[in-house]
Amino acid sequence: MQVFGELNFFVFCSSKLSWLSFAVPDPLMPDPSKQPKNQLNPIGSLQELAIHHGWRLPEYTLSQEGGPAHKREYTTICRLESFMETGKGASKKQAKRNAAEKFLAKFSKISPENHISLTNMVGHSLGCTWHSLRNSPGEKINLLKRSLLSIPNTDYIQLLSEIAKEQGFNITYLDIEELSANGQYQCLAELSTSPITVCHGSGISFSTAQNDAAHNALQYLKIIAERK
Repeated sequence: MQVFGELNFFVFCSSKLSWLSFAVPDPLMPDPSKQPKNQLNPIGSLQELAIHHGWRLPEYTLSQEGGPAHKREYTTICRLESFMETGKGASKKQAKRNAAEKFLAKFSKISPENHISLTNMVGHSLGCTWHSLRNSPGEKINLLKRSLLSIPNTDYIQLLSEIAKEQGFNITYLDIEELSANGQYQCLAELSTSPITVCHGSGISFSTAQNDAAHNALQYLKIIAERK
């Protein structure tokens, strides 16, 4: 598989840190419904379109696995820059396929006059860098370095917002429709740092899941800011 380019992302989920590479799409996509159904491979179709037009490739992440042993259900997130779709299925392959199908259906409905060019976005700064965080004289980020982040009932969303404003990055909270395996609500917090940071959170409601995601994001920023 040939990859023309990648945007690097970090994902921080509680104490687990992992590295992902996501892709940048161009929404100018032909209608996949014109292809014969017996030849339609949504995963391959999405990838072929990206290669043909020189776009970066879509990336898939398994976000959830649940259900009894005899009836497993998988949820996969397909991410293309500011676009995200989830797919569910009885297998990882089916969940990935369903996510790709949703993307193809979404882009086939975009009219030519509403096409969004992402060409300039690729070259733009994605926000603050790890280097700037480590060397920032900002009051909020330096206070974070000294914080234990363990005080009950803290509004971590507000704290993260203050640091984002100081350091010049944006935050987007993405609520996940599917509940976790233990029945909790889930959320992803995306920070437009460079590389982009995506943190997972969970809780008894979407608001508590967002606060948990913000907490995890702060923990990760603290780790990065303290590194020499």
